[in-house]
Amino acid sequence: MKRREFISLLGGAAVAWPFAARAQQQGVPLVGFLSGTQVDNRRFEAFRQGLQESGYVEGRNIAIKYRSADGRFDQLPALAAALVANPAAVILTFTPAAAMAAKAATAAIPIVFVTGADPVELGLVSSLNRPGGNITGVSFLVTTLAAKRLELLRELAPSATVIGFLVNTANPTSEFQTRDAQSAALALGLRLVLQNASSEADINAAFASFAEQGVHAVMVAADAFLGTRNDQLAGLAARHAMPATYYLREAVAAGGLMSYGTSVTDALRLAAGYVGRILKGEKPGDLPVQQTVKFELAINLKTAKALGLTVPPIMQMTADEVIE
Repeated sequence: MKRREFISLLGGAAVAWPFAARAQQQGVPLVGFLSGTQVDNRRFEAFRQGLQESGYVEGRNIAIKYRSADGRFDQLPALAAALVANPAAVILTFTPAAAMAAKAATAAIPIVFVTGADPVELGLVSSLNRPGGNITGVSFLVTTLAAKRLELLRELAPSATVIGFLVNTANPTSEFQTRDAQSAALALGLRLVLQNASSEADINAAFASFAEQGVHAVMVAADAFLGTRNDQLAGLAARHAMPATYYLREAVAAGGLMSYGTSVTDALRLAAGYVGRILKGEKPGDLPVQQTVKFELAINLKTAKALGLTVPPIMQMTADEVIE
């Protein structure tokens, strides 16, 4: 997140918190927003838009309390417990770890998750059609797109046959992502080199190891912590002249080569709609888990040129965002 965006977000949250306290006294429903990472203003606006489409406007007839672990997953249980004790009428979670922390904290307060992983594999719900219990949500499945991301990377860098895969093993989805990445690499005839990173120092060490092992290009796993280190990741990829693919367009805006994934903003808007329906009396266990169908491809032409890569015209035409 850019510094000015974060400052703006803090300002908005500071205004919201006093209102949240007054709202509880006045009977206005409180929605807890629990995230494993910072959420930028563009995504918050998508969430607010979804609420407005359901008839809820923050500061008027609903209050929102934001809590973020900033990539430190061990803080999520305490943050979830605080929202339960408050108490929130509904808890919206962003990132798989946040959803798991909220589910562990309460079986009574409705939970709406937004996750890039398979909610059944994570154990959040028993099935997509009938979640049951107090939880439902939206899945945007960024953790199962390894094959497509590797195909696009190979299209941009056809000579890259040794691919570094940067993953945070502290993330509960890391096992699924690693399995899918290995299967996709095998099917495409590529060799995958795994490196774990759960700190800034780990990221530096991982890229040094990639260079030592002759890695040609890098794929960054979907992860809340790694998603907050876009400047560092893009800088290291440029320093080592390694084309890199990411799961979020923010990485491309920071100088990364390419990203491909489902739309997180669309997922948050859909999740906000579920929050509105639950506040109006529907049970979360009766609401089927939704899956976003909007995919986004972003390419940085300046980075491609610096790496000596040519972006095919058809790829430029089909991309959702091309940064020049």
